Amino acid sequence: MLRFLAPALISIPLLAPALAQEVPPKSEKPATPEIATCKAAALQTLHAKEPEIKDIYIDEDGATVAVSESKIEDIPVTRIVMSEAYLRTDRSDKPRRFLCLLGEKNKVLLTFFTAR
Repeated sequence: MLRFLAPALISIPLLAPALAQEVPPKSEKPATPEIATCKAAALQTLHAKEPEIKDIYIDEDGATVAVSESKIEDIPVTRIVMSEAYLRTDRSDKPRRFLCLLGEKNKVLLTFFTAR
């Protein structure tokens, strides 16, 4: 039993520096063109209705940008963006689900927020 205990005790100090290392800071990646387009359109619409909304944070890491070949009547939908979003206001911010439909030439057809 002692022969198994000695290697274990020796390996603990060797592993400690690896366990204590900090995770590198998350790199800021630029928004995909679809997410940037959706964010701009949603912010413009929201700001017109509620001027206190100054910014929207869209969780890009958890976002889904799906290719679509569907239509709404005769209007083609080429991309669907789904993500969590936060509206930055002076009040406490709650996560919301964000949906954006894009048509040809990245034209925004619909932006939609719902409470989570």
